[in-house]
Amino acid sequence: MSAWVITVLRGVIALALVGSVAVQAGLVAALWLGTTAAPTGTDVALTVIGVAGVATLQVVAVGIWRLLTMVRRGTVFSHAAFRYVDLVIGALGTASVLVLAIAVVARFANHATPGDEVAPGLVGLVCGFALVVAGVALVVYVMRTLLVQAVALDSQAKHLQSELDEVI
Repeated sequence: MSAWVITVLRGVIALALVGSVAVQAGLVAALWLGTTAAPTGTDVALTVIGVAGVATLQVVAVGIWRLLTMVRRGTVFSHAAFRYVDLVIGALGTASVLVLAIAVVARFANHATPGDEVAPGLVGLVCGFALVVAGVALVVYVMRTLLVQAVALDSQAKHLQSELDEVI
């Protein structure tokens, strides 16, 4: 991967991280400063889920940043890369659970406040989105297994090269 692509990706990740911190601050400010009435349990639950969800995206961004560093150094095909890939998989799995939690909160908020019902179809769509996020985590897991194979092949190639060097 060329150096300029890594630089551009890092710039995008840096902007996303700055923006995500602003979103988190905005969510908390909207909850506590945006209304004159005390926040309801649903408001607090959705804010906590939102802040935690953005945090999972931040963890994914940091994991990808570290993997880009390894790509630049040429060390991505090592066992150290698994730590960051596992971090990304865990964050995506957590994000999937948080999206499902939004659907659960919406479902129980349906009957808590009259006139503020959530359409059942919308709850179903949010559940579907949670499934898609879980699917992305599974795709990254499949890519991790490919990385395992690549690391094994790289290790084997280095071993064979050292044997060949000894013979020569």
